[in-house]
Amino acid sequence: MDTSSRRSTLTVTLCFIVALIEGLDLQSAGIAAAGIRQAFELDQKMMGWMFSASIIGLLPGAFFGGWLADRIGRKRVLIGAVILFGIFSLWTAYVSSVNGLLLARLMTGLGLGAALPNLIALCAEAVEERRRGTAISIMYCGVPLGGAIAAVVGMLGGESWQMVFIVGGVAPLLVAPLLIFALPESRDFREQHQSAAPARESTVQALFGGGRAGATLALWVSYFFTLTVMYMLLNWLPSLLLEQGFSKPQAGTIQMLFNIGGAIGSLLGGLLLDRRGRTGVVLFAYGGVLASLAGLGFASGMLAMAIAGFAAGLFIIAAQLVLYALAPPAYPTSVRATGVGAAVAVGRLGSVSGPLAAGQILAAGAGTAGVLLAASPGLVIAALVVIGMSRRRAAEAPATSTTSH
Repeated sequence: MDTSSRRSTLTVTLCFIVALIEGLDLQSAGIAAAGIRQAFELDQKMMGWMFSASIIGLLPGAFFGGWLADRIGRKRVLIGAVILFGIFSLWTAYVSSVNGLLLARLMTGLGLGAALPNLIALCAEAVEERRRGTAISIMYCGVPLGGAIAAVVGMLGGESWQMVFIVGGVAPLLVAPLLIFALPESRDFREQHQSAAPARESTVQALFGGGRAGATLALWVSYFFTLTVMYMLLNWLPSLLLEQGFSKPQAGTIQMLFNIGGAIGSLLGGLLLDRRGRTGVVLFAYGGVLASLAGLGFASGMLAMAIAGFAAGLFIIAAQLVLYALAPPAYPTSVRATGVGAAVAVGRLGSVSGPLAAGQILAAGAGTAGVLLAASPGLVIAALVVIGMSRRRAAEAPATSTTSH
């Protein structure tokens, strides 16, 4: 294995480890929801705010994490983000007031948000363009696998809701020194900064200049609607299952299957993207999400719900992976992390509105089917926008390949 391949493998492996911990932390609130609700005596609307606090932090975290990475490097920002979400995840386990809980989740979200655009940029820039989808999918399958680990920790922790936050806080603080000494900085970023680079573009120019306005807006719309549904499921699925009469171990099993399906969906999405036409992959992923949402809404027995949960995880993560793989090639190296970070940040608006909307719909008495039905139109819009963007990109392929490096 040559030096370049070793660097690529090391980068993707270390990013996978961070994604694993990020997945655990992202789902910790959903796993611990029943315990938190009881400990702090929260109603459904306040539970919606508790879920959304960390997601609100994800928005500025993603935007500024990407923006800063184009200035001081992907590696530095990633390490800072990992330390930040480690400290505040740990703090979540020891808060004694609702305000303290919301602040701890907000700050955890800030760190988690800053990490993701850098994980995507590092993996995209570690390999040649024809392998980008696969590299990003290997890294990103760590997120649902981390969620599966969170479900296991939640089950092993028994009545102790704090356990998942303690594990989610200690793990990143142990990994941070490994990143400091072993993670290579992106070669594209280093070359960009060593060359006599032109004057830096403003954020508006980075996102909308050079003919990038159409791609930027398409990414924003599709990220918004896809992440609305994903975070609705991540945060509310355990609670919805308990309300439908499933036991805590059954709900934990379905949540684990959702995440295992997600890991398979991530790998499948990346491999298909690098080998098949984008339109077919998008139709496959989003069609599957709609079908599995119907399954979650109308399944009654444990077996049917387990299959629906597995399918929902597989297809929603495959859809999200398609978006994460489409973003880096849309921007040149000098503004790549800014472009990816902005798309992720706009997607986070959907992540915030998803759990809040679910809380309001449930409070109005619409039930699980009502929540899942409300999510469907946005997914259709996201799929159509991604297909339109893919076709436009295919038509401009020669121009895109020149500006991507």
